[in-house]
Amino acid sequence: MTWWSLLDGAGAACLLLGALLCLAGAVGLVRFTDTLSRLHAATKPQTLGLILILTGLALTLRTWAAVTTLVLLAATQFFTSPVSAHLVGRAAYRNRRVDTDTLEVDELSQALARARSDEDTEPKTR
Repeated sequence: MTWWSLLDGAGAACLLLGALLCLAGAVGLVRFTDTLSRLHAATKPQTLGLILILTGLALTLRTWAAVTTLVLLAATQFFTSPVSAHLVGRAAYRNRRVDTDTLEVDELSQALARARSDEDTEPKTR
């Protein structure tokens, strides 16, 4: 077995595992009923699945131009997916699209209540 065939096998394994994680995330996105559960299914396995797919491509292609592009794509996905999911989850919470009975800790309700009470006590200047 040569070094090149070992890299091709590792690349194929990463591609297959990444595709399975993306499939699991898509199934979870369709089957889960709660907004926060759907966000979890849309971000966690999708991000790891995409990073595994990009790693498999980097192991298979083995050129510096491809590897740098794939690293840039992975970094972009790694940093933007949690931020966008956080903002969508917060918007869903503010619009009361979250089942608060299923939450174990609800820190946002206290912060929103304080913000509303601060708005009520401020004098109106119009």
